[in-house]
Amino acid sequence: MFTPVHTSLGALLLFQGSSGLLFHNGKIFGISSLLTGCIFQPGADNLPIIAGLLSSWAPVYLLAPSLIPSYPSVVLDSLTSVAGTLGLGFLVGWGTKNGRGCTSGHMLCGLSRLSPRSLIATSIFFTTALLTASFATATSSSIIPVCPDGIPCYTATYPTTPELTFMASTTAVSFLTNYLLVPYILPRSKKSRTVFSYLAGIEFGLGLIISGMADPAKVLRFFAFLTDPSRFDPSLALIILFGIGPSLISYLIAKPGKKQEQPVTGTEAEIKKPTLADVWSLPTATVADIDWRFVAGAVAFGVGWGLSGVCPGPAALRAVMQPIWGSLWMGGYMLGSLL
Repeated sequence: MFTPVHTSLGALLLFQGSSGLLFHNGKIFGISSLLTGCIFQPGADNLPIIAGLLSSWAPVYLLAPSLIPSYPSVVLDSLTSVAGTLGLGFLVGWGTKNGRGCTSGHMLCGLSRLSPRSLIATSIFFTTALLTASFATATSSSIIPVCPDGIPCYTATYPTTPELTFMASTTAVSFLTNYLLVPYILPRSKKSRTVFSYLAGIEFGLGLIISGMADPAKVLRFFAFLTDPSRFDPSLALIILFGIGPSLISYLIAKPGKKQEQPVTGTEAEIKKPTLADVWSLPTATVADIDWRFVAGAVAFGVGWGLSGVCPGPAALRAVMQPIWGSLWMGGYMLGSLL
């Protein structure tokens, strides 16, 4: 169902998590690289973020359990079903490794930084996912699920009072943390960066859950407008407005990693540092670095995303709730990331 309030508030949390990591720690919130880094190169730059992401289930479970997605039942009663789960994880892992990112690094962070390379990657994997879901639906009506009681999925539904209270409170706390507590309380140090990495992971995880990005059915319904408008759920379009939009505005104002224009004082312009770090760690690759593996990776990720509605961040969250599914999907993902 169309959830304008849920998704708008969730998108603001995605904005807070990703932009906070950029402006405070000087880093990009690319979940695909963070996940693989936790396994192959664990350290302070990735473990706290993923720990925070996974921890985001705790406040939802305790205070607003109705926001937890209804995940499909895990049926692994045959070699085919096991191979299918492994294969989807492999597609996404190989795709994000070679395409150099996913919906977080390219779409949310990359587009807001006006990266032409991320625009190309996003265009490829989103179009591929849309066509994949549409083609799969044409051959099997179970790919994009119908909404309950035959109600069109574009019908708006609104949060209950407890849900709204929880979502509004977490959004307000994230803004308070990022704009007041962190800049004025935490010193510029490695320990402070570690602390905020964990907080950014929680903010981002809550954003995925509340916005609906963690719900594979909701993602697949967003792809339904080409084949069955009654199954189309436009909710995730609001992430562009309330997730990417504020990130873009913040980027244009702050200009991270670039020399700031100075008044005519005779002094040379300086690059403003992140709040908690001494240097910026921003992608340096350009359109000139795009090769066949980049394109093939974006296509592979799009196919995996379009068939399952699952990308790396939501997959990590789902693995907590369905560990058997998670062990298979993540196993395939990590194997794909090695190639």
